[in-house]
Amino acid sequence: MAGKVSNFSDLIQRVTASCLLHPLAATRHYSGELVSDPDEGEKECDPRRGIEEDPEEEEDDEVEEESEEKGGAEEVWERSKREMRAERLVVEMEVIMNDVFDTVSAMKRAYVSLQDAHCPWDAEKMRVADVAVVAELRRLAVLRERYRRSLICHGGAGGGGGCGRGLGSRPAEVREVVAPYEAALEEMKREVKAREAEVDSLKEKLRSSTSLNGKKGRSLSKRRLSCSQSLVAASPAPELFEATMSQVREASKSFTSLLLSLMRAAHWDIASAVRSIEAAGGAGAAAANASIVGVHHAKYALESYISRKVFQGFDHETFYMDGSLSSLLNPGQYRRDCFARYRDMKAMDPVELLGVLPSCDFGKFCSKKYLAIVHAKMEESFFGSLEHRSLVAGGSHPRTEFYGEFLKLAKAVWLLHLLAFSLDPAPSLFEASRGAELHPQYMESVVKFSGRGQVPAGHVVGFPVSPGFKLGNGSVVKARVYLVSRA
Repeated sequence: MAGKVSNFSDLIQRVTASCLLHPLAATRHYSGELVSDPDEGEKECDPRRGIEEDPEEEEDDEVEEESEEKGGAEEVWERSKREMRAERLVVEMEVIMNDVFDTVSAMKRAYVSLQDAHCPWDAEKMRVADVAVVAELRRLAVLRERYRRSLICHGGAGGGGGCGRGLGSRPAEVREVVAPYEAALEEMKREVKAREAEVDSLKEKLRSSTSLNGKKGRSLSKRRLSCSQSLVAASPAPELFEATMSQVREASKSFTSLLLSLMRAAHWDIASAVRSIEAAGGAGAAAANASIVGVHHAKYALESYISRKVFQGFDHETFYMDGSLSSLLNPGQYRRDCFARYRDMKAMDPVELLGVLPSCDFGKFCSKKYLAIVHAKMEESFFGSLEHRSLVAGGSHPRTEFYGEFLKLAKAVWLLHLLAFSLDPAPSLFEASRGAELHPQYMESVVKFSGRGQVPAGHVVGFPVSPGFKLGNGSVVKARVYLVSRA
C-alpha cells in the first residue's frame, strides 16, 4: 500500500513537472498519456521554444501583408497621377500665359495704329486697326475660357478627379479669376449707357438749336431744318451746310463781341482801329482820313476783319497748310472721308480734343488762324503778356476763356469746310466787293433800315462782313455786307 501511494505520488509529481516544463494550452491527462483536445484540433508543439505555431494565424498575417502592399501601391499610383496632372496643368498654364502676353502685345500695337489713324485722318487705316483690336479682344476671351476650363478639369492642380470635380472643389479660385473680367464688363456696360445718354442729349440740343434758329427767322425754312436733322448723321446735304453756316455766323458774332469788349477795356482808340481795318480791307484812300462806319457799327468792321482772316484759304482742302491734292486724285473717297470726319468732329469738345491731340490737322488750323487774327500788340494790350501767343506758336493750346471762345469759331469754320468738301459739287464761295450794287438774292445788309427794312436808294456795299456760298442744288447762302451811301 505504501508502495502504491509512493508510486502514485511520484506519478503526480512527474506530470506536474512535465506540465510546468512543457505548458500546453487546452490539454488533458488521461491514463498517464498526453491527448490533444478534440475540439481544438491537432497542434504541434515545438519543444525547443515551448510555443505553438498556428497555420491560420500565419495565413492572416500573409493577407494583411498583401493588403498593405496593395494599399501602398494604390497610394503611390494616386500620388503619381496627381503629380502628372499638376505637371500637365503647369505646362498648359505656361502656354496660356505666353498666348496672353502675345495677344496683349498685338492688341497694344493695333490700338496704337488706331490712334495713329486719327491724325492725320485715315478712314481705311482706322477700319483695319479697329478690326485688329476687336480680333485680339476676342482672342483674349478665348484664352480666358481655356484658363477657366483648365482650372475646372485639373481641380486647380489639386487633389484629382476628372473634369467637373475641380469646379466643386475650387469654386473660390475660379470666382477670383473670373471676377476682374466681370467687373470690366460691367464697367463697359455703364460706359455704353453714359455714351447713349450723351448722344441723346446732343440730339436734343441739336433739335433745340435748329428750332430756335427757325423762330429767329434765319434763312433756313422748316423743311430745310427737318431735312438737316434727318441727314446730319446719314449723308451730306446742302441744307446741312446752310445750318452749319448759321452756326459760323453766331460764333463769329460772339467772338467779335468778346474781342471788342477787350479792346475797350484796354482803352483802344476804336475809331483808329476801324480805319486800319478798312484800309487793310481795301476800303480806299478816303478811309485813311475818315471812316465810313457809323459810330455804333464798329463791331461790323471787326467782324469783317475776323471773317476775312478765318476764311482765307477756304477753297483749298487743307487751308493751304500743306500741298495735299487728295480731293483731285480720288475725289469720291475724299468726299466720304471728309463727311466721316465731320460726323466724328461734330460731337467733340474742341478744348478736350486739342488737349489730347494738340498737333492734329484741326490743331494746326487753330494755331494758324489765331496767330493771324490776334497779333502780338493786340494780345499784349489785352493780357499784359504774350503767354497765349507763345503757347500757340509752340504747338500748345491754352485753356482760357478767351481762347475757348476762339475755338468755338474755329470749330464751326472747320466743320463748314469739311461739309463743303463732302458735297458734290462743292459749294462756291463768293464775296461782295466795295462799291458793288446790292443784289438781294445774293446779299443781305447787316444793318437794318427803318421802313419795313427796305434798303434806301443810292446805297452800295461799303465792305463785306462775311462771305456767301452758291450750292450745287441752286440755293444760295447770302453774303453779309455793310451798306453805305453812294455819296
